[in-house]
Amino acid sequence: MEPSFDGYLFEEIFKMKTHKGLLIVGTALATMLIAGCNKPTEMPSTQQGATEAAHINDSGVDQGVRSALVQDDILKGFRITAVTTNGDVMLTGVVDDQSQIDYADKLVRSVDGVHTIHNHLEIKK
Repeated sequence: MEPSFDGYLFEEIFKMKTHKGLLIVGTALATMLIAGCNKPTEMPSTQQGATEAAHINDSGVDQGVRSALVQDDILKGFRITAVTTNGDVMLTGVVDDQSQIDYADKLVRSVDGVHTIHNHLEIKK
């Protein structure tokens, strides 16, 4: 009598293969989870280079913004401070009226590398 894959024997073989498959998949997932939790906290060198480039670019943007403010005939008499972080420029200081605040915003926006402007200029009281 030849072995038959019908019935009980087939079910047992299928269960064994299924259990082995689940065991392999489960082990692989657990390994990936553990490996993911043990990531180093340092950035890879390519990301570090990008961060350094952003800081170098920030100093260039900062210099460009300050130069534009100091050389501009309308704004050069005011003590406007500009600080740049990742292309975001924060302006602080006091001017005479709203048109000068708007003008400063437009002037700074024209500087290469400026991403966002946080205009905290105030009108003299």
